[in-house]
Amino acid sequence: YMQTGIIMLIGLLAKTAILITEYAVKRREAGMSLIQAAVGAAKVRLRPILMTSITTILGLIVMALGQSEATSLIQPLAVTCIGGLLYATLMTLYVVPVMYDALSKKALYHVDEADLELSEK
Repeated sequence: YMQTGIIMLIGLLAKTAILITEYAVKRREAGMSLIQAAVGAAKVRLRPILMTSITTILGLIVMALGQSEATSLIQPLAVTCIGGLLYATLMTLYVVPVMYDALSKKALYHVDEADLELSEK
Protein backbone atom coordinates (compact mmCIF):
# COMPACT_ATOMS: atom_id res chain seq x y z
CA TYR A 1 0.00 0.00 0.00
CA MET A 2 2.91 2.32 0.61
CA GLN A 3 3.83 2.21 -3.07
CA THR A 4 0.26 3.14 -3.97
CA GLY A 5 0.59 6.11 -1.61
CA ILE A 6 3.74 7.25 -3.36
CA ILE A 7 2.00 7.08 -6.75
CA MET A 8 -0.91 9.10 -5.35
CA LEU A 9 1.53 11.62 -3.90
CA ILE A 10 3.31 12.02 -7.24
CA GLY A 11 -0.03 12.70 -8.94
CA LEU A 12 -1.02 15.38 -6.42
CA LEU A 13 2.35 17.10 -6.62
CA ALA A 14 2.34 17.03 -10.42
CA LYS A 15 -1.06 18.74 -10.34
CA THR A 16 0.35 21.38 -8.02
CA ALA A 17 3.33 22.02 -10.28
CA ILE A 18 1.06 22.30 -13.32
CA LEU A 19 -1.13 24.85 -11.52
CA ILE A 20 1.85 27.06 -10.72
CA THR A 21 3.47 26.71 -14.14
CA GLU A 22 0.28 27.35 -16.08
CA TYR A 23 -0.46 30.51 -14.11
CA ALA A 24 3.14 31.72 -14.52
CA VAL A 25 2.85 31.31 -18.30
CA LYS A 26 -0.37 33.35 -18.33
CA ARG A 27 1.30 36.09 -16.29
CA ARG A 28 4.27 36.16 -18.68
CA GLU A 29 1.91 36.43 -21.64
CA ALA A 30 0.36 39.42 -19.88
CA GLY A 31 3.76 41.13 -19.92
CA MET A 32 5.38 40.32 -16.59
CA SER A 33 9.02 39.42 -16.25
CA LEU A 34 10.05 35.81 -15.75
CA ILE A 35 10.83 36.11 -12.04
CA GLN A 36 7.75 38.21 -11.25
CA ALA A 37 5.54 35.70 -13.06
CA ALA A 38 7.04 32.67 -11.27
CA VAL A 39 6.94 34.17 -7.76
CA GLY A 40 3.53 35.74 -8.34
CA ALA A 41 2.09 32.44 -9.56
CA ALA A 42 3.26 30.67 -6.42
CA LYS A 43 1.72 33.40 -4.24
CA VAL A 44 -1.61 33.47 -6.07
CA ARG A 45 -1.94 29.67 -6.24
CA LEU A 46 -0.92 29.21 -2.59
CA ARG A 47 -4.48 29.02 -1.27
CA PRO A 48 -5.79 26.37 -3.73
CA ILE A 49 -2.66 24.30 -3.21
CA LEU A 50 -2.93 24.47 0.58
CA MET A 51 -6.65 23.70 0.46
CA THR A 52 -6.00 20.57 -1.59
CA SER A 53 -3.15 19.41 0.63
CA ILE A 54 -4.87 20.14 3.94
CA THR A 55 -8.13 18.42 2.98
CA THR A 56 -6.23 15.37 1.76
CA ILE A 57 -4.18 15.25 4.97
CA LEU A 58 -7.27 15.63 7.17
CA GLY A 59 -8.99 12.82 5.28
CA LEU A 60 -5.97 10.56 5.68
CA ILE A 61 -5.54 11.24 9.42
CA VAL A 62 -8.58 9.08 10.15
CA MET A 63 -6.99 6.25 8.20
CA ALA A 64 -3.59 6.75 9.85
CA LEU A 65 -4.96 6.76 13.39
CA GLY A 66 -7.32 3.82 12.98
CA GLN A 67 -6.84 1.04 15.53
CA SER A 68 -8.75 -1.83 13.93
CA GLU A 69 -7.22 -4.75 12.09
CA ALA A 70 -8.64 -3.53 8.78
CA THR A 71 -7.00 -0.12 9.01
CA SER A 72 -3.64 -1.58 10.01
CA LEU A 73 -3.20 -2.76 6.42
CA ILE A 74 -3.84 0.69 4.96
CA GLN A 75 -1.95 2.76 7.55
CA PRO A 76 1.33 2.78 5.56
CA LEU A 77 -0.53 4.42 2.64
CA ALA A 78 -1.93 7.14 4.90
CA VAL A 79 1.35 7.79 6.72
CA THR A 80 3.27 7.95 3.44
CA CYS A 81 0.83 10.42 1.91
CA ILE A 82 0.60 12.61 5.01
CA GLY A 83 4.35 12.88 5.43
CA GLY A 84 4.93 13.36 1.72
CA LEU A 85 2.27 16.04 1.41
CA LEU A 86 3.56 17.98 4.41
CA TYR A 87 7.08 18.05 3.06
CA ALA A 88 6.48 18.25 -0.66
CA THR A 89 3.79 20.94 -0.58
CA LEU A 90 6.19 23.36 1.06
CA MET A 91 9.04 22.34 -1.21
CA THR A 92 6.88 22.61 -4.32
CA LEU A 93 6.05 26.23 -3.54
CA TYR A 94 9.77 27.01 -3.62
CA VAL A 95 11.19 24.52 -6.12
CA VAL A 96 8.67 24.94 -8.97
CA PRO A 97 9.20 28.72 -9.38
CA VAL A 98 12.98 28.24 -9.25
CA MET A 99 12.86 25.46 -11.85
CA TYR A 100 10.48 27.51 -14.01
CA ASP A 101 12.93 30.39 -13.90
CA ALA A 102 15.86 28.12 -14.73
CA LEU A 103 14.19 26.24 -17.59
CA SER A 104 12.16 28.90 -19.41
CA LYS A 105 14.67 31.39 -20.66
CA LYS A 106 13.05 31.75 -24.09
CA ALA A 107 10.98 34.84 -24.68
CA LEU A 108 7.29 34.31 -25.31
CA TYR A 109 5.94 35.53 -28.63
CA HIS A 110 2.36 36.54 -29.27
CA VAL A 111 0.98 35.36 -32.61
CA ASP A 112 -1.97 37.21 -34.12
CA GLU A 113 -4.56 35.60 -36.37
CA ALA A 114 -3.30 37.76 -39.24
CA ASP A 115 0.09 36.06 -38.94
CA LEU A 116 -1.55 32.66 -39.34
CA GLU A 117 -3.39 33.44 -42.59
CA LEU A 118 -2.09 31.78 -45.73
CA SER A 119 -0.41 34.11 -48.14
CA GLU A 120 -1.06 33.58 -51.85
CA LYS A 121 2.16 33.71 -53.79
